[in-house]
Amino acid sequence: MEKKFLSIIIVPHHKGKHKTLSFSKRKIKYLTAAGVFLSLLMTAFFVDYFTMNVTRRKYKELYTENQQQSQQIASYEDSINRLNATIDSFERYAKKLNIMAGLKSMDVLDMEPGIGSGSPESYINAGSIPQNLTLNNIKDISQKADGVEKNLNTLINFFEDQSLKLAATPTIWPTKGWVTSPYGWRTDPFTQKRAFHWGIDIATHFGNPVLATADGVVIQTKNEKIGGKTIKISHRGGYTTVYCHLSKILVRPGQKIKRGETIGLIGKTGKALGPHLHYEVRLNGKSLNPYYYILEE
Repeated sequence: MEKKFLSIIIVPHHKGKHKTLSFSKRKIKYLTAAGVFLSLLMTAFFVDYFTMNVTRRKYKELYTENQQQSQQIASYEDSINRLNATIDSFERYAKKLNIMAGLKSMDVLDMEPGIGSGSPESYINAGSIPQNLTLNNIKDISQKADGVEKNLNTLINFFEDQSLKLAATPTIWPTKGWVTSPYGWRTDPFTQKRAFHWGIDIATHFGNPVLATADGVVIQTKNEKIGGKTIKISHRGGYTTVYCHLSKILVRPGQKIKRGETIGLIGKTGKALGPHLHYEVRLNGKSLNPYYYILEE
């Protein structure tokens, strides 16, 4: 049986011989099948290519959105951390006010105050703040804020009726400087033996002013062997404050004093290694930790 062919004649425009391409029926089927397969393959490739382009574009958009959300969450965490630190500061402040009002014992302030050196602004450490905030953390912060607010409202009402008592309570730093020795047991710098320190030592520059920490009356000024030039002030409510190692005394016994008034100058008289102020607070003759009464941060 004679085979069937498909012939294609190529005739050039310029002078030259024409060409004839002949294809058998079987070859045509193979070429057709191959063409269909390649068409399907190319179609699948382009569909996949455009699909991947769309996917990549969406991924970039989601990645950018994720980065923005991460930055926003980090900003929220930072704001909540600062809020938590502020609430902690208010809570410590409220505890001090409660002690002054006689509503709580000093035992509620279980931190060790005034240790080491540093600026007056760094006397109190805000403490560690959780980095991984959760809904429970936020709920705890909210509850803590509510508790502090209620307590402060109670204290405001209390102190509105106790303004004279508050004015006579030692609540400010007697000078600006660094707490070099806290209240309590320590190694005596002269004898190197363990001894109780009845006040706090604040190191500062020679000649800096020493302030009365509350309204009161000067009951004694003297120059003693250990405390050097010393001032004692009596305050309403049974409080007494003591200021030692002064270079100069600027008040006299019987003189009325207001909180913040300069009563002397920093020195190193008496038993002192360098210029500093030894400051004490007593209530009805009993020695107290002065830090628990200082409201300045």
